[in-house]
Amino acid sequence: MPLFDIPPFPTVPVNGETQAYAVRRIFCVGRNYADHAKEMGHQPDMEAPFFFCKTPSAICLAPATIPYALGTNDLHHEMELVVALGTPAFRATREEAENAVYAYACGLDMTRRDRQQDGKDKRRPWDFGKDFEQSAVIAPLTKAADFGPVGGQRINLTVNGEIRQDATLDQLLHDIPAVIAYLSTFYHLAPGDLIYTGTPAGVGPVVEGDVLRGEIEGLSPLDLTIGPKE
Repeated sequence: MPLFDIPPFPTVPVNGETQAYAVRRIFCVGRNYADHAKEMGHQPDMEAPFFFCKTPSAICLAPATIPYALGTNDLHHEMELVVALGTPAFRATREEAENAVYAYACGLDMTRRDRQQDGKDKRRPWDFGKDFEQSAVIAPLTKAADFGPVGGQRINLTVNGEIRQDATLDQLLHDIPAVIAYLSTFYHLAPGDLIYTGTPAGVGPVVEGDVLRGEIEGLSPLDLTIGPKE
């Protein structure tokens, strides 16, 4: 028996289903759109995707109001397509990787940019910049069969009604099967694993009172309000 009560895995609603999707792990792809890589001061890298992780406690179901994050004065939005796996994937082929996808969702990788930059400057991990409470915002899942193939769907984010990020999913440097297949050479992927697949150009800061709306054609939109600091 454990010494303390263990909280259950967070869950995400699935459109058309009465049962929710339990989140086991969260993987995030870095710099997976060329224009975003450039705006962050890097050249696009086509050799292989790279990843960082968030703990399941970072999940925040949208619509929501969240406090401005602790320990930062530079909280940024990063709008992303989220992939939810429904079958195991280990050393997967492209076809196996594609077949492992259960659902998709709109997501936000909220980032403490100043803390992330601290890590970069000191050649230390990005954890303080990326993995914190309510930093993995997600809308309800839409099953892959209902969404269809990932291609030219528009992905965009507005802040207070003004467009900040606007791209299409075919601009991903590493497409969904490639991301899953590569990640599966390092992990035994399984149902409950989420992959945030990267953000387009246009990331930027938010302040208290900002109202964010993220959309991807064919998926439930994501609505988020930034509340006051705790």
